[in-house]
Amino acid sequence: MLDISTRKVAQIIVMSRELNRAEGELRAFIDALNEDEQAELVALMWIGRGSFEVDDLQEAIATAKQEATTPTADYLIGTPHLSDHLESALEALGISASDEEDEVM
Repeated sequence: MLDISTRKVAQIIVMSRELNRAEGELRAFIDALNEDEQAELVALMWIGRGSFEVDDLQEAIATAKQEATTPTADYLIGTPHLSDHLESALEALGISASDEEDEVM
């Protein structure tokens, strides 16, 4: 279903909650993801904020790849409520990030 692991998404959720302290670490983490993982991360954020429905995941991923003109880290870090959107998307997909978040913290 997704190439990006739940653990990586959970790590991004945790770091984005601590953006003032961990922005550099978050930026480096996102930059280290491959192109597919970055596109999936953007698609998850879009689903979480309601721009796409869960059933449109593949379309959201394709759109993220086609419309990638800004570095992914800049785009995501500039998105208000990033952690909430990512959590909402995982929940909508039936994936629980809370266990992974507990391990990350």
